[in-house]
Amino acid sequence: MNFSRLLCSAALLLNATFAHAQGFKISDIRINGLQRVSAGSVFGALPLNVGDQADERRLVESTRALFKTGFFQDIQLGHDADVLVITVVERPSVASIEIEGNKAISTEDLMKGLKQSGLAEGEIFQRATLEGVRNELQRQYVAQGRYSATVDAEVIAQPRNRVGLKIKIDEGAVAAIQHINVVGNTVFTTQELTDQFTLKTSNWLSFFKNDDKYAREKLSGDLERLRSYYLDRGYINMDIASTQVSITPDKKHVYITVNVTEGQKYTVRDVKLSGDLKVPEDQLKSLLLVQKNQVFSRKIMTTTSDLITRRLGNEGYTFANVNAVPTPHNEDHSVDITFAVDPGKRAYVNRINFRGNTKTADEVLRREMRQMEGGWASTYLIDQSKTRLERLGFFKEVNVETPAVPGIDDQVDVNYSVEEQASGSITASVGFSQSAGLILGGSITQNNFLGSGNYASLGLTRSSYQSKYNIGFTDPYFTPDGVSLGYNAFYSATDYNEYYDDDNSYYSINSFGAGTTVGYPINETSRLSFGVTVQHDSIEAGTYSSDEIYDFIQREGSEFTNLKANLGWSESTLNRAVLATRGHSQNLNLMMTVPGSDLNFYKLDYTGQTFVPVTDATSLRFHTKLGYGNSYGSTDGLPFYENYTAGGEGSVRGFESGTLGPHSTPATGTYASEGQKYYSDRDTESLGGNILITGGVEYLFPMPFIKDNKSVRTSVFWDVGSVYSNKCYLSTTQGCDGVDLDQMASSVGVGVTWYSPLGPLSVNLAFPVRTPENADTQVFQFSMGQTF
Repeated sequence: MNFSRLLCSAALLLNATFAHAQGFKISDIRINGLQRVSAGSVFGALPLNVGDQADERRLVESTRALFKTGFFQDIQLGHDADVLVITVVERPSVASIEIEGNKAISTEDLMKGLKQSGLAEGEIFQRATLEGVRNELQRQYVAQGRYSATVDAEVIAQPRNRVGLKIKIDEGAVAAIQHINVVGNTVFTTQELTDQFTLKTSNWLSFFKNDDKYAREKLSGDLERLRSYYLDRGYINMDIASTQVSITPDKKHVYITVNVTEGQKYTVRDVKLSGDLKVPEDQLKSLLLVQKNQVFSRKIMTTTSDLITRRLGNEGYTFANVNAVPTPHNEDHSVDITFAVDPGKRAYVNRINFRGNTKTADEVLRREMRQMEGGWASTYLIDQSKTRLERLGFFKEVNVETPAVPGIDDQVDVNYSVEEQASGSITASVGFSQSAGLILGGSITQNNFLGSGNYASLGLTRSSYQSKYNIGFTDPYFTPDGVSLGYNAFYSATDYNEYYDDDNSYYSINSFGAGTTVGYPINETSRLSFGVTVQHDSIEAGTYSSDEIYDFIQREGSEFTNLKANLGWSESTLNRAVLATRGHSQNLNLMMTVPGSDLNFYKLDYTGQTFVPVTDATSLRFHTKLGYGNSYGSTDGLPFYENYTAGGEGSVRGFESGTLGPHSTPATGTYASEGQKYYSDRDTESLGGNILITGGVEYLFPMPFIKDNKSVRTSVFWDVGSVYSNKCYLSTTQGCDGVDLDQMASSVGVGVTWYSPLGPLSVNLAFPVRTPENADTQVFQFSMGQTF
């Protein structure tokens, strides 16, 4: 029986072999084993169709074609009579991907890389692809200096022909740089050359800066800096012959050796201009930073090319190409430099577009444009428009691009992209103090009211001793050419009799008024302003007011209505309105009461600041505030409540607000009020003075560990200043004989300013260096929002 079955099977095998050899005409095609792959995908890849003649060669070709799709891990072709039978086993699909242990590279970035390599949930799984991805991840970690990193991949079978991928990563530690050596250098010392590297050997700052962690990309950048160092000093034939990076057996330390060939120093023999210059040659020659007999410098050469390119760009030649061609003369180690100018066609602006201004109206941005649509594209005007947008203070960042209009070789679009930031501040407070009792306060300022570019403010503060209210509005473009118009109204009532918690009493003052200001632009960076304010002040002395207050009331009275006129000039070249780092600004303002007012006095104020770059990321800020006030006509001296004060945030940090300068008479005495006698043993009070001198210098640097430093500023500062009087009507403790440098306060410290969504927040830690008499120190100071 078994022998009969064996003979039957052999006969069938011989019959199948004969059929394959002879071939057959396909009458139908049947596919077995499909689960996810559609039959249409198989028929689309199969080179055989119904009606074709099938033989062994064509069946082999069909098998190969189906394997190339990558859908199947096994394929068998056979036939049942004239029916072609295709039996397939599909590759499994990826049901899930899990990644564990990664920190240096985010899971999101890893998933993107896996997807680009063909590994993603729902995709067909191929082990070869997984192995390639594993090796690529390993190479990425090695490029970061993580030589001990390991990447393991586990494939977990799941039902319905699916698999789950579990990628386990042990990133290891970044190999620290133990030594950097430069070989072959004779002109410059190894220390001078390694100072150009951002990579450093391990030091006490490495914990914070991570500059001792090896990375291939960082080394490539350092090698280019090394090459530039030589090229900028005349060594045009300098070459980096080789670079060796050695790692210790424990994979924890790296040794870097750079071999250099220095060559000879070259000087400039001649400088020429060639090509179609388009602008007067003498104007371009004035931009040549490269001079005869100068040591050759690639940096100066490329900077000159950029200056000429920008000059041509100002005339509309946006696509100008200025190529600096150095021709060396080895016999005398000199170089001829030719600046070949190809201006191209003059380009015109097709459209100006804005992106990112979700709150600010397009009109607000468009009115700052100095480049007009339809005019030729001027590099200067495009950049000037960008600068004006940055100075608005509405945007954290402004970028500009000038892409060519597709299909047109002489037109560009100008695209400004902005990132909006908080352009106002909100403060609200509910508090209680022993001296002031319950304090309720709130204020709102908005420099970009409802996206219109207008300034609006509303503030109120209420406590047991003080009530303050104010409202203001300014339209910076009251007329299309930039004339501004502003209004404000205010009311304040302050009773210092309720402020102090002792048995003394001092004085109270109530003020209200309103004013308007008109501003006129002089040029791109400066303005004139004119304003008038009507103000009514009412003063009431307390039981133990200082002698100076009683003396003033006796001489001038207790109620005044004054019409104040203001004339101001301002200039600003700051790179942005909020937390500037480059440029300068200054403001000069004269305020005086108009003749006919109850009091006749004036005040002249100056505020200035300038930023001096130290590095690309750091700068020095020099700043000052100066003021002088006095009376004229029948008024004798500046009113005490108009005096300057100093100390605190925005003045001399490290000292309490308003405590610097002249103080009241300290001696006890008797005072007459309503026919009665009172006795006072009060302490001295700060009165302020009619002369203000403050200033200082700050070193501004990015805050460590913060990526976005455009809304955060860190500084180390030195503040100096005080307030003086050049005339005193009674004997006071100090400050009545004009400026006395011995009584100038100074402090040093560190500060952080954050432009938060609720307004500017400042924290300062200041230590007094020189403390004048009677000044109150305050090491820690904090402020948030704006003061009204």
